[in-house]
Amino acid sequence: MKEVTQFLSDCNIFYLATLEDDQPRVRPFGAVVEFEGKTYICTNNKKNVFAQILANPKVEVSATDSNGRWIRVTGKLIPDSRREAKEAMLNANPGLEKMYSVDDDKFEVLYFTEGNATVYSFSADPVEYVL
Repeated sequence: MKEVTQFLSDCNIFYLATLEDDQPRVRPFGAVVEFEGKTYICTNNKKNVFAQILANPKVEVSATDSNGRWIRVTGKLIPDSRREAKEAMLNANPGLEKMYSVDDDKFEVLYFTEGNATVYSFSADPVEYVL
């Protein structure tokens, strides 16, 4: 979804929440891209966050923009191992090339599905998007 991806991109940092056993885990992310009409993020498959997503793909993301609006994205993250998806992420976020390459054994891209996003503001009604 273009609006959701753009909002997260404009924020520079967004926070991803996962679940490990019965404990919520939250950490900052920054790389996002729209590919084939879906919002994608990426991570290293050696990190705990990736294992948490595989165990329970239901996640939430939150971010606040410079105008005081905030977004909550709720859904499932699905890994996409296709080369094209990885290339799209690297092209949109060139700083990632310091950590990842399309052909390494750790770079993972994931897309949101089965969810929704809501943009909130103190001065306007919420705007909702279906993922």
